[in-house]
Amino acid sequence: MKVFQLSDMIKGWFVGNFNPTVLSTNDVEVAVKKYKAGDYEFSHYHKVATEITVITDGQVKMNGVIYSSGAIIVIEPNQATDFLALTDVTTTVVKYPGANDDKYLGSPE
Repeated sequence: MKVFQLSDMIKGWFVGNFNPTVLSTNDVEVAVKKYKAGDYEFSHYHKVATEITVITDGQVKMNGVIYSSGAIIVIEPNQATDFLALTDVTTTVVKYPGANDDKYLGSPE
């Protein structure tokens, strides 16, 4: 048995092709991310990966839509979204495939 600490991972990412990681793979990336109320991520998109975001706890606004605990948002390639934590928030994020350098700011052209 191996034991890891989420606090040792970078921005909550614990599965994927990065270091440190629990499982090094290009097939998928997984994170548990925590945000404070007011935290904001600018609009971005992926050209290759699909991103699934589960709002585990709290409330967020993405593209002007408010989502609460239990919401599962699937963002397909070339769909852009921003992210505003309306409360303290915990999310679980899955990206597949795990595509290094596949985050682009703004909206696709």
